[in-house]
Amino acid sequence: MAENIVKIKSLVKRYGELIALDHLDLEIKQGEVFGLLGPNGSGKTTTINCLLSLLAYDKGSIQIFGKEMSPTAYDIKKDIGVIMQNVAVFDELNVFENIDYFCGLYITDKAERKKCVEEAIQFVGLEDFRKYRPKKLSGGLLRRLNIACGIAHKPKLIILDEPTVAVDPQSRNKILEGIEELNRNGATIIYTSHYMEEVEQICTRIAIMDKGRKIAEGTKEELKAMTKNTETIKVGLHELPDEVMKEISALPHVYSTDHTDSTLTVACSGGRHNLIRVLEVLQKHELHIGKVTTEQPTLNDVFLEITGKALRDKED
Repeated sequence: MAENIVKIKSLVKRYGELIALDHLDLEIKQGEVFGLLGPNGSGKTTTINCLLSLLAYDKGSIQIFGKEMSPTAYDIKKDIGVIMQNVAVFDELNVFENIDYFCGLYITDKAERKKCVEEAIQFVGLEDFRKYRPKKLSGGLLRRLNIACGIAHKPKLIILDEPTVAVDPQSRNKILEGIEELNRNGATIIYTSHYMEEVEQICTRIAIMDKGRKIAEGTKEELKAMTKNTETIKVGLHELPDEVMKEISALPHVYSTDHTDSTLTVACSGGRHNLIRVLEVLQKHELHIGKVTTEQPTLNDVFLEITGKALRDKED
């Protein structure tokens, strides 16, 4: 059984009367890509800041690599890489110099550091840009530089907070592929994002936070099993008489129906052959049927049902 890389126990953080973290428990095992999700103000950033001892907390405990975390726990911090949402590099330094600077905070031997910097440049695909200063890089390349600065010293635990915000699809794919490769190479990843498709693609386990508490946790399959909705059927229909809508609403396992913008949407909870039953009703009444689709629940569906909020209203 994999050991815990991170163990947060009964963590409480208050800002006056506001409880930002309310007895939060989290365990992250070695080799995981752990997704930390939550709406704005849920406590994700506070959790990360406490985890890194950048923020004092009121109660609870934090262990990383089996040791108590503290502001002076440099033996722990040297094995952590942090890539935050806001790009943090020096405009006065070029790509190579930036990565060399941040790597030098952990590795003092010049030969070893140069090797690590070169490997980081190759890893993020910045070989042709090593002499460029940040202002000359596109948004996607700048994000890659930010990642290289955080992983050049080969940390065992990597925290990525919204690393793909405002980047083009090609750069996003490159970043996600890089994260998966880091994980294959042995790094444990904590990943926050407002993009559910990314979380579904790369995360092995996910926790959903709201109001400072963990309200759900599991693999994506386990989380999807928590939602009432197991199937959504959509049928293109220009007209739908009330009596037909009532008949569909009365079908087994149907708990919600809607007819908007010439589309019938039927939400089902459990059961099999739901699509066949819906189509049989429509065909019986000789209605003209357009495009038909059926969808399984997504993580976004789970998130909306559990929190009652959209994940991507606005970025943090």
